Amino acid sequence: MATGSERSRMIAAEDGHRVTPAELFFDLVFVYAITQVTALMAADATAQRVLGGMIVLALLWWCWCCFAWLGNVVRADSGALFAVLVAVMAVVLVVSLTVPEVFSDRPGGLPGPLVFVLCYGMVRLLHLVSYRIAHPDDLALRATLRRTALLSVGPPFVLLLIGSALTGVTQLLVWLGAVVIDYVGIYVTGASGWRVTSPGHFAERHGLIVIIALGESIVAIGVGVSGYPVTAVVLTAAVAGLLVVAGLWRLYFRQVSEAAEHRLAPLEGDARTRLARDVYTFLHLPLVAGVVLAALGMKKALHQVADTKHYALAEPLHGVAAWALTGGVGVFLLGAAAILLRTGGRRPVTLIAGGLGCLLAGAAVALIPALVAVALLAAAVTALVVLHGRSADVGGRQAARRT
Repeated sequence: MATGSERSRMIAAEDGHRVTPAELFFDLVFVYAITQVTALMAADATAQRVLGGMIVLALLWWCWCCFAWLGNVVRADSGALFAVLVAVMAVVLVVSLTVPEVFSDRPGGLPGPLVFVLCYGMVRLLHLVSYRIAHPDDLALRATLRRTALLSVGPPFVLLLIGSALTGVTQLLVWLGAVVIDYVGIYVTGASGWRVTSPGHFAERHGLIVIIALGESIVAIGVGVSGYPVTAVVLTAAVAGLLVVAGLWRLYFRQVSEAAEHRLAPLEGDARTRLARDVYTFLHLPLVAGVVLAALGMKKALHQVADTKHYALAEPLHGVAAWALTGGVGVFLLGAAAILLRTGGRRPVTLIAGGLGCLLAGAAVALIPALVAVALLAAAVTALVVLHGRSADVGGRQAARRT
């Protein structure tokens, strides 16, 4: 049984530490947050709104990443960190509730953009303070926390505050500038001071957030057909959408995640931290963003297939939704390829070619029926996963022979 002093302080994690139920509980609020981002884009599927949705997702990603790093060095299910996580969950819940209003504030309530920014700033502040309390004697970490506050938290927060008072394209550009400064600031601060105690825990945490994103795409399928009769055509489209999600799951968990964790585990010190930052903090964002974009496209496609009163079965997707369906998968594939390249494996030519092809396929999606587009995408993702798996197996056997 924990003593009073143990409950009131941060408990250091050890090598071999795995994901705790407290962290799974923490992730629940991000399930809702990601759903809100998809809904934000679906409500007005324009290029401007999609860009805005990606900016919001990038900010939410930082909120999650901050405590994924902290949970790797401090146990989330012991001591004071659990209380901090619950407080952050409450703040992120408020952030999620304001997502639909960040670009079109509704009258009669609190100013949505301002509430969003203030709560976001509170999450970042809680993260820095928690790290400082957890390691009061770590001089390198203290220096890194100061640089982070000055480069990656302060200036972006000021820009976000300014943007919250603006509207339209101006607000988007100011917030985009804040995100760019934030990400560059994290890179500039360097790896010194940060720690990855358990590579297995770190890989598992990021695998779980990918699962959450994939789950959102399945939810989008259901939401797209909600309220409409269940027909054979609807079932066909839904199954095809599920096959797309299953292919992305297979690619990540069988061919990307394992390679990244195996490369991270033997490293030590700043080398481990740099790889963790690049592969997980930076390059996992395209994976999540790609799934969210694909979910937007699938939601619109399934809606058209189900809504026979307003759409003919032969009608294609139009506009940004047509690009998002395949383009989201393309972003995911290119993100996966970038992870494999960063971890030093063979060049994933199949993934690069497939990713670029999916990015360009939006023009073709706008010319064929929505049902056919989803079915062809499912076939293409399945084929890509199989081809990449075979090339990886051949490369592995060749490397084994050389050794």
